Amino acid sequence: MNSQITGLRVASVVFGLMALAQLVRLVIRPEVLVAGHPMPLWPSVLAFIILGGLSIWMWKLAHTPTK
Repeated sequence: MNSQITGLRVASVVFGLMALAQLVRLVIRPEVLVAGHPMPLWPSVLAFIILGGLSIWMWKLAHTPTK
């Protein structure tokens, strides 16, 4: 196993954990205040989609056979 494959796997896990954290925020619906104003949930939906996509993409790249 080379360092590029390891790096892709680590990045995939990190992105996956971040996506999972956004999903938990969507399920729990905690009140998050930014400068006294409530933070809406739609940024978490967007973050979950983007981070989940990056995680899957990195994982697939790590398992793609090299030539």
